[in-house]
Amino acid sequence: MENSPLGLKRSGLRETIIGVFYDVYHELGQGFLESAYAQAMAVALEEAELQLAREFSVPVRFRGRKLGQYFADMIIAGKILLVLKAARNLESAHEGQLLHNLKASEIEVGRLLNFGMRPQFRRLLFDDERKKIRAHPCASVAKVSA
Repeated sequence: MENSPLGLKRSGLRETIIGVFYDVYHELGQGFLESAYAQAMAVALEEAELQLAREFSVPVRFRGRKLGQYFADMIIAGKILLVLKAARNLESAHEGQLLHNLKASEIEVGRLLNFGMRPQFRRLLFDDERKKIRAHPCASVAKVSA
């Protein structure tokens, strides 16, 4: 198995997820709502015997206080966060959504899957080292002593 930049062995899991994505895309085609693709992905991932959590709550915190929450479309085997889209093309805002989910969660690897005019996917990483920087920020510039 190939190691990811994070040193985690996930290539088999990644291959299975992408294979399921293409199976769903080829069977349903494009044109449905995201919710239909989410249902189909859940069925196909369960058939592939992958553990999944749907509409997983991801709390957003600031200085130890909960501000609100995001909802991740799916988390696979507790290791890969999926955001599903049914858009004409992937856009930077879609990648931003996935990145925000990764920042707010304990998950480091995410996949953006688009069931648009043509199947598209992206992989984003937000490793724990970057999360530590966010969790322990430098002193605020607003608190500069006179």
